[in-house]
Amino acid sequence: MTTIVVAVVGVLGTVMGAALTAFVAARAEQRREDAQSRVQVNELRVEHQRWRRERRQAAYLSFLEALGTADRDNQALFLELRAGRSPVPLDATRIAEIRLKFKDAESAALVVMLEGPGTVAEAAQNLVDQLSSLVQGVREYAEASAANSLAGGGDTVHETGMEFIAQRKAFLGRARNALDESVEHGHRLPEAH
Repeated sequence: MTTIVVAVVGVLGTVMGAALTAFVAARAEQRREDAQSRVQVNELRVEHQRWRRERRQAAYLSFLEALGTADRDNQALFLELRAGRSPVPLDATRIAEIRLKFKDAESAALVVMLEGPGTVAEAAQNLVDQLSSLVQGVREYAEASAANSLAGGGDTVHETGMEFIAQRKAFLGRARNALDESVEHGHRLPEAH
């Protein structure tokens, strides 16, 4: 009978040892899979942040290029009008071209607003609003020049231009911060669960 008890205890010990080994192995495999899953999630986050940053950067650059094109043409018209000694006939075609370039900048701003973040979207809207005021101011100055009724309108356009420059600086700062943030987030490790 002792042999049977020893055999039963031996079999039970072997079964319990095998079960414990299987349990420990399963837990180790689960931990390894969890670690791999976290690494994969982190890699996906990093890739998504890289993709997001590239899209934002492209949107910001397109906006700034469209904005610069409209601003340069608008500014060139203003400088020509200001340099004129006699009334300058209203160049409706040129004003319409500047307006179209402004509309291109406005469309590019919509992409910036969609890409975000909110602080950059707000700065883009402020910049578009300021450019709109500047384009309107130059148009009014051109109309006044054509009517030979200039009365300090150039000073107002100049002030609006200076505010435009300030808004562009604000946009650039916020855009740069947003791009830096996306890089910083891309390198952050996922939280353990």
